[in-house]
This record gives sequence, C-alpha cells and structure tokens, in this order.
Amino acid sequence: MARIGGRSTWLAVPAGLLCAGVVAALVWLALPMVPVSVFWVGETLRTATAPRAAPVQEKTPAQLAAAGLIDCRTLYPDGLWSELTWKGGVLLSQSTAPPATSVTSLTDALTPSIRVTCSWRLREGGRIVSTLAVVGPDAATIADAALRGQGFTCRETAGALACVRSRGNIIEDQRFRDGLWLSSVETIWQPEDYGSRVAAQVWNSATG
Repeated sequence: MARIGGRSTWLAVPAGLLCAGVVAALVWLALPMVPVSVFWVGETLRTATAPRAAPVQEKTPAQLAAAGLIDCRTLYPDGLWSELTWKGGVLLSQSTAPPATSVTSLTDALTPSIRVTCSWRLREGGRIVSTLAVVGPDAATIADAALRGQGFTCRETAGALACVRSRGNIIEDQRFRDGLWLSSVETIWQPEDYGSRVAAQVWNSATG
C-alpha cells in the first residue's frame, strides 16, 4: 500500500501506541464500575415493572383529635391559616383550655376532654378562640336543647349539629359530630365563614 504523502512513520507509530495506551488505561479504570452499572440497570428495570404501593390515606383532623394528636396548625385549612397568620399584630397561643362559650352550663354538662384550644389575639383588639374536644355520644342532644334555650339557631344535617348565635360584636359557633365538639367564639375579629371553614377542615367535608 502506498504511503500518504506528508506522513512520517517514525511519528505515526509512537502516536498510535500512545493512543492505544490511553484507551487501555481508560478501560482499566472503568472496570470497577461495570458491576455497579449492571446493578443500577437491574434496579431501574425492577422499579419500573414493580407494582406501585397504594397511597397512604392521610388522617383527618377529627381522626387525629380522637387519637390526641391534633394541634393548631392541623386544625385550620391552608387558606384560613394564611389569612390569620398574615394579619398584622396577631398572636396565637395553643393550650388545652376549656371552650370559650358563654354557655358555661353546657361545658359543665358535657365534661369535654379537650384536645386543643387555639386562641388568636390582635394587638389592636379582637379575639378568636377555637376548641376541639371529645364528648359523649349524647352531647349533640344535650347541646341542642341547651343552646336553643340561649338564643342559638341550630340545624342538624347528616348527624352533625351546628348552632350559631350573633350577639353584638360576638359570634359563637358550636358544632357537634362524631363524638367531637368544635367550639368557636369570635369577638370583634370575624373572618368570613370562619366557623364553617374550620369545621370543613376538621371533618374533611365540603360544607362543614
């Protein structure tokens, strides 16, 4: 075979050997990664073909309350939580204080087991207190009679009792369902549909 003009054999041979050496070195360096690559490919294929686990159903605040695992953040839907916390000069305290209802005889009659009480205060005035408590199975019946006698408007829907009274600058919202009592008292500070929005969050319902 004729040589290509301008090429020098004494340069081509060392260059060829050098390239072969570089390739061999790269192959030698890559050898330890071969088992890793094989394992990675196998895991990828197994993961792609394995059946997916069913998503874990998150517990509602009502279920968490029954287990004693509720807190103020869990009690509120995201939108209402943002509305309350972004309000200027707001302070939140969490406790196990009894419901703030003015109908203290109801608290005495029901002897609730308090799970959480969230008290919001505005620096310039205004307060909201919501309490979630466990009560007995006959609580709704007792509350219906007691609250109607105190001027509350009550309605019962699908086993849930909701009683509301607006007097002056105070709104009281008392709700009973599934062995739980959700009590909310809004003084001066009254976000729109506050009681319904909290109730909807607690029982994971569209209407609260």
